[in-house]
Amino acid sequence: MPSIHFLDVTNRDGVQTARTGLSKFGKVMVNYYLGRLGVAQSEIGFPFLFHEVPYVRACLALAEAGAFGDLRLSGWCRAVPADVEAAVGVTAPSGRGLSHYNVSISTSDQMIAHKFRGRLDRGAIIDQMVEAVTVAREALGRAGGAPADYSIGVNAEDGSRTDDGYLLEFAAAAREAGAARVRYCDTIGGDSPGRIRERFAKLAAATGLPIETHCHNDLGMAVANSVSGALGDLDAGQDAWVNTCVNGIGERAGNADLLSCILAFSYGFGISDSVVVGDRLDLSWARRFGLWASYAFGQPLPPAWPGVGRNAFAHESGIHADGALKDRANYELYDDSVLGPFPADWYARDGRVVLTGEYGGKAGFRHVLDGLAVDVAAGEEDLVFSLVQLCASATGKPLTDDELRLIAGYPHELALLFGGQLG
Repeated sequence: MPSIHFLDVTNRDGVQTARTGLSKFGKVMVNYYLGRLGVAQSEIGFPFLFHEVPYVRACLALAEAGAFGDLRLSGWCRAVPADVEAAVGVTAPSGRGLSHYNVSISTSDQMIAHKFRGRLDRGAIIDQMVEAVTVAREALGRAGGAPADYSIGVNAEDGSRTDDGYLLEFAAAAREAGAARVRYCDTIGGDSPGRIRERFAKLAAATGLPIETHCHNDLGMAVANSVSGALGDLDAGQDAWVNTCVNGIGERAGNADLLSCILAFSYGFGISDSVVVGDRLDLSWARRFGLWASYAFGQPLPPAWPGVGRNAFAHESGIHADGALKDRANYELYDDSVLGPFPADWYARDGRVVLTGEYGGKAGFRHVLDGLAVDVAAGEEDLVFSLVQLCASATGKPLTDDELRLIAGYPHELALLFGGQLG
């Protein structure tokens, strides 16, 4: 039976959000939380960019060490062979690289005419995409991976404004070149639930491939469109892959919110009883992830944000309060306990507190880690202490309890983030 999977793109599309930013260590933490939450795949960024290389190497080493659970790491490239070659060449010290790549190119007539401006036509776009997929497939093969060990996806940027005939031609060429999935990008967020479900069903049935949802929120319908597109995949007998971002961050009005999509498939009327979620999700990490991301990105959550907003389970009006006091199910679709505890981080304590960070010393460092019952392996204290200083310097914020635990647990892998700074 076909099932739903989540491919989170916070570390690629989300970090491109204007007027915000996330350190490379913060991007590592996104992967950490996605792994704890049980999401299938994380698009970790742009492996062909020089400033992403240390981060990618660190993430590959952390994945090998088990820091991210079963999370699969993937990279994004333009459909440019040189970018793909550079990306595939980035590996962990063990020699292991990423197992999945998405190559992306625009497909709509709008983009052909007004972005490429005559440099590419429809035929050239398909040719360039096929060349990039071929380079990725051959490079992954040279790296020693069996075909079952890796996969390649193809993005149709502005797919929602691409006509059916050309979109099918593009997707069929991607399949023939060796792509395992095609990403339908509602790049400007103009799609609607009924339309996208019908298009997904037709495209998935015609190609025999899963069609990934990638929806933006310019009309406030990114989650609805993502759910509907995924249902179109299932209508065609194909697995569905849903692109999301934590807290719905992303360019312009944002992307489909990860938690909202999970909740829709888990509790939505007419949905939850008829679909299978293929990822082994653990929602007890949802609140910690959402509130950490709000802190790390400097993006306060609206009070009414689904699941993790401060008013998501708050009642005041007489009728609602009376009903909720009698039985929370009178006015709540799901119990807030499924989302896990609120963080109670050391750095956020009121009153007298000793912290550890960029300018801290060994006494404060030991005091905090002892207070959190965080063990440091024998002989690793100096490295962990240096990493605490470097990571705090990178984030520009006090480190959270989960950040400190990750640093203490995987210091050698995280040291790859900082190259020569640690000798």
